[in-house]
Amino acid sequence: MPVVHRVNDALDQRLSDFSALTDVELRKVREPEEGLYIAESRKVIRRALDAGHRPRSVLCPPDWLDSCLDLLNAYEDVPIFVAESEILEQITGYHVHRGALAAMQRPTLSDFRDLLRDASTIVILEDIVDHTNVGAIFRSVAALGADAVLVTPSCADPLYRRSVRVSMGTVLQVPWTRTAGWAQTRDDLHALGFHIAALALSEQALTLDEFAHNRPQKLALVFGTEGDGLSAAAVNAADTVVTIPMHFGVDSLNVAAASAVALYTLKR
Repeated sequence: MPVVHRVNDALDQRLSDFSALTDVELRKVREPEEGLYIAESRKVIRRALDAGHRPRSVLCPPDWLDSCLDLLNAYEDVPIFVAESEILEQITGYHVHRGALAAMQRPTLSDFRDLLRDASTIVILEDIVDHTNVGAIFRSVAALGADAVLVTPSCADPLYRRSVRVSMGTVLQVPWTRTAGWAQTRDDLHALGFHIAALALSEQALTLDEFAHNRPQKLALVFGTEGDGLSAAAVNAADTVVTIPMHFGVDSLNVAAASAVALYTLKR
C-alpha cells in the first residue's frame, strides 16, 4: 500500500514536480531535463501504468484518495500527497478538477529503426507548436490505426500535460520518437521502404482521393506546423505531395483535423 502524506503547505519541497504547471515555457524545458511528465486524471494515469511507465508521486484532493490507493496498490514506494483544493491550486497554478495528478518517470525514446521495423503507416509531425494539436493527432493515430509517430526536434512535446490530456492518454500507447534532420530522416525512411507523402498546398499535388487509389504499402504522412505548414525541406524530402480539396474559399483544415481526414481516407 502506498504511503499517504497530508499536505498543508503549498511550498512543500516534496511537491516540486507539480509546481507551476501552467507555466508552459518553464515546464516544456524542465520536464524533459528532469525526466518527468504529468499524467492527469484516473484514465490517463491508468494508461501510463499500463504502458509500463513508473510513477514518481501522486497529488490528489481528499475525495480522490481511495481511488488513488486502488490505482497504485502495487506501488508501495510511491508517495501519495493529499491536499485541499485551495492548496492544490496554489501548487499547480490552476483549479484541479480531474481528480488526481501523477508525476511519471519519462520513458527513454526508442531508436528510430527499431520503432519502425514492423510499421506500415506512420505520421511525422514537423514543428507543430500547439500541444492541443499534438495531442489530437496522437488520438487520431491511435483511433485510426497508424503504427507510430515521429516528431521533429522543434515539435511540441507529446508528453506535455495538455498533449497527454487532449490525446486521452493515447500518447502513452502510440510508439513515438524524435527525428534528426530531413536529409537523414528521408534516407532512413527510404531504407526501410517507406513512401513519404507530404500534406501541403501545391499545384502539382495529388488530391487525397487520387493518392488513396494507389496507396503505397508503407507510408509516412507528414504534417506541418500551424499557419505556415510544411517547410521547403520537408516538401523536398517527400516522394509525393498530397492535398485535401477545399470548398468555399477555405484553403486548408486545422492540422489535427487534416490528420484525421487523411488517416481515415488512407486506412488499409
